[in-house]
Amino acid sequence: MNNNKKAWAIILKRELASYFTSPMAYIVWAIFLLYTGITFVSTFFLIERAELRSFFETLPRVMSFFIPAMTMRIFAEEKKSGSIETLITLPVTTRDVVCGKYLASFISCLILLLPTVFYVIMCCMFGKPDMGPIIGGYLGSIFLIASFCAIGLFCSAITKNQLIAFFVGIAICLGFSMINYFMPLVPGPLVSLFTFISATSHFQSISRGIIDTRDIIYFISLTALFFILTLQSVNNSRRG
Repeated sequence: MNNNKKAWAIILKRELASYFTSPMAYIVWAIFLLYTGITFVSTFFLIERAELRSFFETLPRVMSFFIPAMTMRIFAEEKKSGSIETLITLPVTTRDVVCGKYLASFISCLILLLPTVFYVIMCCMFGKPDMGPIIGGYLGSIFLIASFCAIGLFCSAITKNQLIAFFVGIAICLGFSMINYFMPLVPGPLVSLFTFISATSHFQSISRGIIDTRDIIYFISLTALFFILTLQSVNNSRRG
């Protein structure tokens, strides 16, 4: 890694290779497609609606489980094996390490969505779906995955136990996904604050085909926050 400008790309390629050689990644992909497939089929064939509304409505909660499963090993595994010590002593910056690992997890999680394009094709073949919410749904999904990957990365960086990283990741992602369900219990003056914190509220806004800069800024800010927290955690490891 003599050229630091390309260090993040080398780490990215290494991490992607490890994803595609890991049986866990394929298991997560298979379970995700099975679950989303059942959700789509129940709407398409049983209710006879050529739409993806049910798929996108449940996506924040679904991703709260699947993304931590994809990201739990990215730092924790190396900490447990001790290989992280070799990595952080190489002439690369912390930003290179975190950036390469983040992009690898982000790309791997985006791949989860690729087979679901088949659902769109099915809807177009047998119905006339409104493409605005579908395009908005996939755009919102990209922002959602970006932010949840940053959360998962942070959870993996603070522990050497993959299961702990997994469950902490689920807890944080579900917190952002389900906070809107507790709105009836929230005092009136705090409703607007909790609505802003809710990832589901922002995702649903985009998935309706409404592109609001406030929703985009929210996801970018959430991603940046946990990316910075991960940088700080890895920096602490380097100092230690």
